Amino acid sequence: MTDSKSHREWVAKHVGCLPRSGIRDFFDIVSTMSDVISLGIGEPDFVTPWAIREATIYALAKGHTGYTSNLGLLALRRTICTYVEENFGVEYDPDKECIVTVGVSEALDLILRAVLNPGDEAIYHEPCYVSYMPSIALTHAVPVPVVTQEGNGFALSAEAVRAKITPRTRLILLSFPNNPTGASLSYAEKEAMARLAVEHDLLLISDEIYEELTYEERCQSIAAFPGMKERTILLNGFSKAHAMTGYRLGYACGPHKLIEAMMKIHQYSMLCACGFVQEAAIEALRNGRRAMLEMKTEYHQRRNVIVKRLNDMGLPCQMPKGAFYAFPRITGTGMTSTQFATRLLNEKKVACVPGAAFGACGEGYIRCAYATAMDQIEIAMERMAEFVKTL
Repeated sequence: MTDSKSHREWVAKHVGCLPRSGIRDFFDIVSTMSDVISLGIGEPDFVTPWAIREATIYALAKGHTGYTSNLGLLALRRTICTYVEENFGVEYDPDKECIVTVGVSEALDLILRAVLNPGDEAIYHEPCYVSYMPSIALTHAVPVPVVTQEGNGFALSAEAVRAKITPRTRLILLSFPNNPTGASLSYAEKEAMARLAVEHDLLLISDEIYEELTYEERCQSIAAFPGMKERTILLNGFSKAHAMTGYRLGYACGPHKLIEAMMKIHQYSMLCACGFVQEAAIEALRNGRRAMLEMKTEYHQRRNVIVKRLNDMGLPCQMPKGAFYAFPRITGTGMTSTQFATRLLNEKKVACVPGAAFGACGEGYIRCAYATAMDQIEIAMERMAEFVKTL
């Protein structure tokens, strides 16, 4: 009898070479432990505001459990476009220039697959959210990282991007306010980036999921700058600002041809986002601002506490301008980011994410999410300070 065991490699090469998420790998370990204070996962500790949950319940009670348009409920798209115009300064046609997706992650995947050809180059910045490089690589395009540095607040300069542009460059991917650094872009930096995109005729993808959680004066979306609306895809969603992570709902606004291309992929994969969740999102955009601002105020207070405590214990930390992450430097301890995070977890039961998870230039840092209660942050900082003293 012959051995039926296959010796073929079934996993596609471009998938097999992808790294696993450094965040999820680390928190597989955390999940096996008890009494851990987590400053790790970027998820608001607030429950979704009641009015949004009530809208979800009401939609279910009315039996709204079927498919929606591939583009999403027209009522939601109209609400999104009104909201974007009023808050981000860009006007879109809800019939043709907006699509509702299953989280912002799907929106990013759709636009990358819709516009990148094999061998195209896509410029993005690091440290950054863990999915950017793999999402580009999965299209058979070439990820081209631009390093940002602590010395200039982890901001991204147009000149640094310019140095990476080649004849094969097709797009620039921006994510500000940034995960994991909390960095943001000033008006002047956005203006320079817009001029660069126009000059080189590049598409720009702007992931603005943390834009509502900006602690300093907020300027308009880069899509609103001259010459940018026709070459920008604006991504946003409900997970962070409205504490709706489990709802898995995002959206993209942009030129009709690109939204149509995204919809083609969407209709053959996800088909549509959950209908009653879309109805809850209408409530979030129409009436959820007060609750959102209350959460933002609490994040602001937590930010000030955690950054001061980190600096006081000898871990230099920039003041984040947005999002809910602090990114302290731990090079003075003589450990790698993974060694530091692992020992902190095992010895003091405080969970942070190694900076290396966010790109090679994230080595030497850890990410501490202050999307957890103030009393827990205080305890975590006490434990971390005790840990640092022993080194």
